[in-house]
Amino acid sequence: MYKVTQKQDANFTIYEVTDSNAHSWIKVAPERGGIITGFGVHGEELLFLNKKTFYDEEANVRGGIPILFPISGQLVDGKYEWDGKVYEMRNHGFARNYPWEVMNTDTTDGASITLRLRSNEETRKSFPFDFEVIFTYVLQGNTLSIQQEYVNKSESDMPIYPGFHPYFKTSEKNLTYETDAKTYRDDNDFKIKNVKEGLDLSDKKESLVLLDAIKKEIAFELPELNKKVLMKYGEEFKYVYLWTEKGQDFVCVEPWMAMTNEMNRKEELPIIGQDESLKTVITISVE
Repeated sequence: MYKVTQKQDANFTIYEVTDSNAHSWIKVAPERGGIITGFGVHGEELLFLNKKTFYDEEANVRGGIPILFPISGQLVDGKYEWDGKVYEMRNHGFARNYPWEVMNTDTTDGASITLRLRSNEETRKSFPFDFEVIFTYVLQGNTLSIQQEYVNKSESDMPIYPGFHPYFKTSEKNLTYETDAKTYRDDNDFKIKNVKEGLDLSDKKESLVLLDAIKKEIAFELPELNKKVLMKYGEEFKYVYLWTEKGQDFVCVEPWMAMTNEMNRKEELPIIGQDESLKTVITISVE
């Protein structure tokens, strides 16, 4: 019923995690930033993937579920200050640009793969902390769980605000979202607006940010696939960003722990104490 296999494609080793009873799968590329490149249920792929960007190791992958760590979003001028020193960091951090180590695979209670990313000399140039990040991707039936542990191995407190960037396959940009958020910020004009007016991304270049959801979940339908997606996420994720690109068949629904540029704002920055860790989870279920 549960199986984890691996195959070599043109550039990377791909791990396929499957549940034969549900005809579901995830595909993971540890060497390409630990990214999930595919997630299918009942024989239907749900994720968009631009393969050209996937195979271009100088490009950020457009598609799948990229990992955002240690930050989500952008920094003003690509820089931030910490303890009196200025550092540079790329959009969405660096985790998606490094190979992850495969620690374990398992088929005992679902099919799973566990990956790890550790700090190194290069990461310390933009993020002056020692860390270990451990992700376990678990597939059970129609549900994908992303179990996360962020470990601070530094001799000081460590700031992080990770997130996720799932690309769901759809050409329809005006989806209906089930959320208890009442307001959102439109980053095209930076005005606060009412969710009841709709969350149409059709003509939007920048994101819409759900601001005040109490329930840590959001649901939406993918019309062409006739599938409904329910995403649940830990209390640590305060916002959901909605984004797309004109002419591309995807909508991104992205849980973040803080808003963009938080390393400079420092208004709601999550902090992990010395020798402590933060554990959380995100689940994506499909009906």
